[in-house]
Amino acid sequence: MAGGLLVIGDAVTDVVALHRVPVATGTDTPADIAVRPGGSGANTASWAAHLGADARILTRVGYDTGQWHISELRAAGVRPHVSVDPAHPTAVVIAMVDASGERSMLTNRGAGGRIGPADWEDDLLEGVGRLHVSGYTLFARPGLELVRRALRAARGRGVPVSVDPASTGPLRAFGVGRFLDETAAATLVIPNRDEALLLAGEPRKPQVSERAGDSGEPAEPGKPVEPEEWEESGLEAAAAVLSARYGMAAVKLGASGALLAVAGRIVHRAAAIGPTATGAAGRAEASVAGTASIAGAASIAGTAGVVDSTGAGDAFAAGFLTALLSGEPPESALEAGCRAGAAAVTRLGGRPPARSSVPALTPDPTGRWNDDRK
Repeated sequence: MAGGLLVIGDAVTDVVALHRVPVATGTDTPADIAVRPGGSGANTASWAAHLGADARILTRVGYDTGQWHISELRAAGVRPHVSVDPAHPTAVVIAMVDASGERSMLTNRGAGGRIGPADWEDDLLEGVGRLHVSGYTLFARPGLELVRRALRAARGRGVPVSVDPASTGPLRAFGVGRFLDETAAATLVIPNRDEALLLAGEPRKPQVSERAGDSGEPAEPGKPVEPEEWEESGLEAAAAVLSARYGMAAVKLGASGALLAVAGRIVHRAAAIGPTATGAAGRAEASVAGTASIAGAASIAGTAGVVDSTGAGDAFAAGFLTALLSGEPPESALEAGCRAGAAAVTRLGGRPPARSSVPALTPDPTGRWNDDRK
């Protein structure tokens, strides 16, 4: 494999409460509650390690559950480079799930929103074949400064960069045009359906990138991507637009598989693999994130064969990136991403099975927990 995968992203404590009756204001409501490690960046790194990559993560956790998150990353085979914030708790997402599978979420980014340029060292790129950035990191000022510094360092060392846009809500708040500008150094974008449509809707007319991306011949520099050159669907058009900007776009379509575009053209579509869910069952399976102790979680998912879709998109990204690092062509990597996503939905929570044993880890004099094993 041509180098490791360094992920810059979040580690989150997921708290899921499944209530079968409406929440009663001002009093108690019975619920089944579970706590799991999560976070898009940590999930991606964990799945990449599970799939055989030399996966590392740069993240920031809090004083409360920091050691637990470090242990969980290590157990997944990830090499963590982690700062423990002495004044702020780890990021937390509380998901309240009703009997229909609908979720209401409360979020506190905690220490994760305070990762910044001081957490970065150029030596983190030693032995790295790809830098992958979770979009959540950009949505707070310190994280944006960190990403700018990391992208400069990666460009200087010739390390390719990929980015996951993260979520449409904060993406809109941050600004679509601003996001495109800040991530212009990336040669690969991995959005889901809604993120792709949002990013491609930016009114500025896209130009075909002068870069070839991760594979393929360069497109003609400066040639506009005209609508008649797109495939018929809006999603294919969006993928083409994004690949014209970044060089390559792998669009996650959930139960419909995935779409790959390179240099302004659709080059491959992968069908979904394994269990899928739609409608109410799909909403329900997406709601039971990390609910191993919640009775009936599998039955909530209905008969579609899906246990929990939390982290499926992160697993897809891990499968796709791990395959690219292994030298597979992008088309094969897209299939690998779908296989990883299919494996993820058969498990409760957003992480793969833990490894049986891991080496010991101790903090350095600065308080950072760095895993530099060879």
